[in-house]
Amino acid sequence: MKTKFILFIILFILMSAFETNCSEPALSFLNSLTGEQKDKLLHAFNDDSKSEWHYFPATMFPRAGISLGELNRDQKQLFFEFLHSSLSETGYSKTKQIISLEDVLAEISGNSHTRDPEKYYIAFYGNPEKDSLWSWCIQGHHLSLNFAVINGKTEIAPRFMGANPATVKSGKRKGTRTLFLEEDLGLQLINSIQEKQKAIFSEHPPYDIVTRNDAEVDPLNPVGIKLKELKRTNQELLLNLINEYLAILPEELAEKRMQKIQSEELGEIRFGWAGGTQAGKPHYYRVQGKTFLIEFDNTQNNANHIHSVWRDFDGDFGRNLIREHYQHSHHH
Repeated sequence: MKTKFILFIILFILMSAFETNCSEPALSFLNSLTGEQKDKLLHAFNDDSKSEWHYFPATMFPRAGISLGELNRDQKQLFFEFLHSSLSETGYSKTKQIISLEDVLAEISGNSHTRDPEKYYIAFYGNPEKDSLWSWCIQGHHLSLNFAVINGKTEIAPRFMGANPATVKSGKRKGTRTLFLEEDLGLQLINSIQEKQKAIFSEHPPYDIVTRNDAEVDPLNPVGIKLKELKRTNQELLLNLINEYLAILPEELAEKRMQKIQSEELGEIRFGWAGGTQAGKPHYYRVQGKTFLIEFDNTQNNANHIHSVWRDFDGDFGRNLIREHYQHSHHH
């Protein structure tokens, strides 16, 4: 009995150490802030601003939290280390590239007030130092990543990423493409489907993603072609497209999400297209399953302005984890 008790204590210590290490980058960033900065960063877990998100520039849609511009160099480095630890290498790279496009837009427009890579905001809901249930987000122009953390378990949704310009046409970064795989894989898929018209539900794409910045979304009208109706090679292309959206997640989380999709809904996933089927023509696509929705559009600025989003019908803002937490908690 004594031996079992000692083993239990050792196991508890190891688990505690693991949880501490998982949250260590968040705590390192949090503890680098002044009291005034913490007041701006930290919000009550159920604060209404948690689900108020957008992809407009911060000057057009105010964000909760503290901006990158309010951090000193060391604090900024700690934040980006925290962000890096929360995403895959792919996800981190795409995020940094999206933020850096603000410099390109500032150069093109001459408006460095609106187009400012320092105007991305970080907000915590709950406190990782003492709460087992908390969430956080980074938001700004063309970026909204929303994380929910419960006892070290993480969900990330909604996930919005955009790019303007999607392809840089001039200047020192000429030729740079952002979110190009999301576009190229979609075009490759629509143009390889033998019964293309079965997938195309409209000749005219919507101007923007249909769900916009809604706090909660339900499945959209079923359009397009089901995965089980596609040839094997096209099925693989569609799965590759879905994987590109999952690739921004940490590897373990991405694999778990794909396993859930494959076990629950694979054959019923629909791929729908609207607009032109050639690069440079305005277009939109949607991938919808039982539990998730992907939307992509490239319609603005002569089809050089991308919006893309992943929505979880049940899991946006960690709603599924939160519900599970309260159902199993003796404290609520």
